[in-house]
Order: sequence, then C-alpha cells, then structure tokens
Amino acid sequence: MTDLQLKALDFNEIGIRTLTGMNYNNFPIVYILHNNKKKQSAYIGQTVQMRNRMKAHLKDKNKQGLDKVLLVSHEMFNQSATYNIETNLINYFIADNKYTLRNISQTTKSMTHNYYEKYKYDNEIFSELWEKLRADKLVDNTLEYLQNKDVFKLSPYKELSESQVELKEEILEFCKTHIQTGERSIFLVKGDAGTGKSVVLSSTFNAIQDLSKDEESALKGTNNYLLVNHNEMIKTYESISESLPNLKKKNFMKPTSFINNIDKTGEIADITFVDEAHLLLSRSDKYNSYTGDNQLRDISLRSKVTVVVFDEKQFLKLKSHWSSDLLEGMTKGAKVERFELTDQFRIQADQEVVDWIDSFVDKKVKRFPENTGDYELKLFDSAAEMFKAIEDKDRKHQLSRVVATFDYEHKKDGAEYYVGEPGFKGIWNRTEYKETWAEHPETIKEVGSIYTIQGFDLNYVGVILGPSVSYDEEKQELKLLPQKYKDKEAFRTSSEVQVEYNVKEMKEQIILNSINVLMKRGVKGLYLYASDEKLKKVLQEKYKKGERDG
Repeated sequence: MTDLQLKALDFNEIGIRTLTGMNYNNFPIVYILHNNKKKQSAYIGQTVQMRNRMKAHLKDKNKQGLDKVLLVSHEMFNQSATYNIETNLINYFIADNKYTLRNISQTTKSMTHNYYEKYKYDNEIFSELWEKLRADKLVDNTLEYLQNKDVFKLSPYKELSESQVELKEEILEFCKTHIQTGERSIFLVKGDAGTGKSVVLSSTFNAIQDLSKDEESALKGTNNYLLVNHNEMIKTYESISESLPNLKKKNFMKPTSFINNIDKTGEIADITFVDEAHLLLSRSDKYNSYTGDNQLRDISLRSKVTVVVFDEKQFLKLKSHWSSDLLEGMTKGAKVERFELTDQFRIQADQEVVDWIDSFVDKKVKRFPENTGDYELKLFDSAAEMFKAIEDKDRKHQLSRVVATFDYEHKKDGAEYYVGEPGFKGIWNRTEYKETWAEHPETIKEVGSIYTIQGFDLNYVGVILGPSVSYDEEKQELKLLPQKYKDKEAFRTSSEVQVEYNVKEMKEQIILNSINVLMKRGVKGLYLYASDEKLKKVLQEKYKKGERDG
C-alpha cells in the first residue's frame, strides 16, 4: 500500500473469504459495515485481524441487516491511528446523521493522547478519507460544516481529557454501586463555562444507556433520564439520539415535565442526569407550572441516583438562585460525591485572555492582554462595525454571531423586537427554528440573547454590552444598573416567597453572570462593543494601552 485505499465488499461469508493477504489480516485497518435500506444503519470499527473480526460480526445479532463492508487501509496505519480514525468517524457520522449507528460505548478509555504524526492522521489522512466517503455517497456533508454543529461537539464519542475520563469513570462506578443500595445518592459536578461539563455528561449518559441493555451489567434494565432546562440543548440531545442505538428522545426531558411524569406514573427513575442544573428553579413558579420549592431536590427524591452538573456563575434568574446553603440542603440525607472540572477547553487562547475575562466579570477592567496569539480579542467603537466584522468571520469560518446583554425590549408575543445602538438596529433572536439558533443560517442577521446561546460554542462572538453595564470612575470598577436590564423574568419574585439574600446584589450578579456566559462563547475570538459612554471610554483606554505596551 502506498496511499489510502478503500475496498468495498458484500458483508457475507463469500465476501469475507476474499480477504486474503497480510494487509487485511495482520495489519491495522478501519472498517464500516452498512446497508442501503430505507432506514440506513452502520457500524464503525477497527482491528488487526480483519477476517476473524468479520466472522464474529456475521454471528452477531446486532449486525444483522448490514450487508456491505468498506475496508479502509493505509501503509502508515498503526493501532493508535486506527483507533483515532474510528473515533473520528463515529463523531462525524453522528453529526452527518445519514446513518443510525449500531455502535455502543467503547470499553477502552476514550482519552485524548498524542502519538507519532497524529496531526497528519487527524487532518491530512482523515480529510482524504472523508472526501472519498462523500464521493461514494456514504456521507453527505463537509468536515468543516459538521465541525460547527453542536451535535458534533456534544457527541458521546468525543475524546476526553484525563480529568474528564476520571470523572466519567467515577460517575459510572458511583451509579453501579448506589443503584443497588436503595439510598438516595447524588453525584455533584462543578465547573466553569467551557470546562467540558456537558460533553462528559453526554458520554457518560450514553455509556449508562448502553449498560442498561447489557445482560451482565449491574445497570441492566435501569430506567434513566437526562434533564436540562434549556430548549436549545434539548434539541441537540434529541438530535444525537437519532444516530445512536440506545438513546431515545423520551429519555431527554425538561425538569418540570420529568417531575410531573414521575408523579403521574408513580415509578421512581433509576439514574437521572441533570445538565445545566444552575438553570433549575430554587422556588415555586406558577408561570412554569412548578409548585414545589426546589426542583433539584424534587428530582433527587424521584431518582435513586442523581448526577448533577452545576456552575454557580451561570444562574440567570432570581427564581434560579442557588446558594451553598440551598445546594447543601438539597443533598441532606443523601450519599454524596463531588468532582470539579477546572481545565478550560472552549477558548483557544492563552490563560491571560481567560484571566482578563474573569477579571472583567469580577468588575475589574484591566489592560487588554498584550499578545493573544491566534485568538482575536478586539474592541469596537461602533456596534454596526462589529456586526459587519462578525458577518465577515461567519462567511470565512461559519458559526459566528453577535449577542447582547438583555438590555433591549423583548416580549414573547410574536412581534419583532430590536437591539438598537447608534447607527445600528439588529433583530432580537427568534426562537422558532428547528435547529439550534446559532446553526441556522438566517440567524446571522439577528442578535442572540443569553437564552439562545448558553451552553453552546461559537467560532467568533461579538458581545454588545448594553446600557446596564456602566463604569464607576471613583471606585474604578464596573457599575451594574439593574433598572436598565430588560429581562423582567430574571428579576421576577413572588411576594409569598421569603428570600435569604440581598436582592440588589443578586440582580447585579445575574448581569455579571450573563456577561460571563456571553464572553466565553467564542472559541477563536471575542469582539466587544460597549453602549455606556463611561465604560466605552475606559475600555478604549485599556485597549490602546494594551496595544501600545504590546
């Protein structure tokens, strides 16, 4: 072999007998089993003993109905490379959504590791393979298009870091141990925006669903759910479920629906995962048909094991305010284990950039970093100019959008509302799209809110800091003006509910939390525009100082 070779065979005993020679029997190889039926399905694997593996697959009930096999070989293949390519193929097939995959969770650790010429395999060889698959009509979309899909980024088969693998293994062991005890058990995961919480949850939940079908597993027959109080993320999880065998749409729900459903059936769930738990209600809310006083506790009381993913810097409403006391109260009487993720995976920038954002959210406006490398951190004097720059980035790199703090009027009455700044008038995001907001091509014309973008990545994000974000020249820190914040739902409280916090401080914290989330959406770049003149002035000073010193 001198280059990438693809060999197509019938997947039957006659086809397997044609596999002769060292290249197919003592050499690392990747293969795709598939069919062309109305409901197309596929299985992706890798092996060094192709004939033996194919014979085993022919006897496997899970492979029945697959009648074609495509063999992928290359003279440079080694087992690290074929494992890597197998994983990449699974992730891209899930995002491409042409086939329903029959793969179940890999038993080996899906941990990111380097090996000789990994870049060449990941980019040159895999890109060549994918284009050959497109030419053969096995897949439809380009790699660049799929890389920007949230389904790809949240795929259960994404390679994990060492700390993420450790977390996954601890959750699995916790579930296996405590599902048998009958004691209420809670596994609490904390992590800042961009630390990869959701991708670990996606990977672990898929593994648990696969184990629920495994006759030899302690989790056999378990009834499990993944909950998230976020319409856009529900769309993503449901899309992933369309491509994998043991994930079903019915297993993904919003918290109130889950609580009401359990109360209706009277059947307690076995294992319940809660993503973005900081979005849950910490008090009753008639608007959302929730009459309890703590959604997280109510979920844990309706589950044998509850796995909770939480970021205290991302709560966005007073009715979702979570204090340490509330969190501890929720876990009272339960067996509890904790884990914290700290590594930043979203923002592809030096720590200096992340530190600058964190300082800003801590109300300190520091000099802009002198050298941001390939990451773009830019300040704009005009919202219109920033919008145009983001449009240019979207044309070149896709998945680039302008977002804003909730400082502009918006109502859920079907009418169009606008984000207005001098020389600029942008439409507030619509929410009727089937896809997630950022992935719909028409939304490049809109301005996104915290509610459409929380939990998702953008390549480049342009953030409009609206009138509620000002600057106190005497204290030399950000000054938050809650009276100018237009998200009425965020500050709505019930006179019947007693609160244990300073409402003014919490309103300010909600604005800071929204800034934190918005600023940490961009993988490759962050563009900023400030509406308030005092903030604009100090940002310009710090920006010019960073340029001058750099």
